Amino acid sequence: MSGEGLVEVVLPGKVEPEGLQIRSGAVPVAGPGQVLIRMEATGVSFAEQQMRRGRYYDQPPFPFVPGYDLVGTVQATGAGVDPALAGTRVAVLLRVGGWASHVLVDAADVVPVPEGIGAAEAETLVVNGVTAWRMLHRTARVRAGQTVVVLGANGGVGSVLVQLARAAGARVIGTASARHHDALRDQGVVPVDYRAGDVAARIRALAPGGVDAVFDHVGGTGIVDSWRLLAPGGTLVSYGSAATRDDEGSGQWPVLRLLGRVWLWNALPNGRRAYFFNLWAGRALAKDRFRARLRADLTEVFAAYLRGDVTARIAARLPLGDIAEALRLAESGTVAGKVVLEP
Repeated sequence: MSGEGLVEVVLPGKVEPEGLQIRSGAVPVAGPGQVLIRMEATGVSFAEQQMRRGRYYDQPPFPFVPGYDLVGTVQATGAGVDPALAGTRVAVLLRVGGWASHVLVDAADVVPVPEGIGAAEAETLVVNGVTAWRMLHRTARVRAGQTVVVLGANGGVGSVLVQLARAAGARVIGTASARHHDALRDQGVVPVDYRAGDVAARIRALAPGGVDAVFDHVGGTGIVDSWRLLAPGGTLVSYGSAATRDDEGSGQWPVLRLLGRVWLWNALPNGRRAYFFNLWAGRALAKDRFRARLRADLTEVFAAYLRGDVTARIAARLPLGDIAEALRLAESGTVAGKVVLEP
């Protein structure tokens, strides 16, 4: 082990995927309360696609090491940490820092990965799984017999949302391009082609009385259509702004515009609610509560995987050094599932 060095991917500024840099260094040492994790799998999320354009809502100043989440084995423990953690496989939600062979994190932030789940499989379920679980069960509180709409039903979060909603007994209408429709039907989803003109009208035809929840990662002006699909008492969960991914300018404006719209809609007296989902809400104010809830939710997602309610969809597995190719593949929109990076 002593011969190992640190390898990490650095985002130096607003660059094309080829502009990311590979940096080597010494493996860091775990301080008090920390563990050193040897990365086994990390991945490309929508967040990093925004970050390289300088458009992620809350990104740190350049240069930095991206990587929203990772799965790995605890290699060393710092003072005050249970030494028995060494050698265990864990998952961590980081926001940044995961695209590295070795990562230091607070021991309180790691979630054990159960036996029977491989590192790459677990990696597909960390940020996407927790996001989907929380939106479905904590935000929209979807119940059996309800009807929900998932935009981008084939996407990273969308594909997990669809499976969890079906497991909860909901009827699911999912938008995707036509080539994914057979796979969606196999999962019990009613597919709608988002490229074939008035999507909202076709969803309304399938659910004339409105739907109980809409999960919208697109944002932009289409969010109004999503709101209008809701039945009285329904919930709109907006969790991204894919529509504005390639726009120039501030990454904050699309979010602030959405928040303004959500605030206005929630003031209307029709029992419908709109939420702008933020995975990190509450962390600054109540870190222990945030960690406990994250551990509970991710444990639920892993259990759903072991039950067969959710599958791990790996689009491709590439070494960390092939980050440009991995990012291009993830951004191409041609793959189903998550692009996973391995050391």
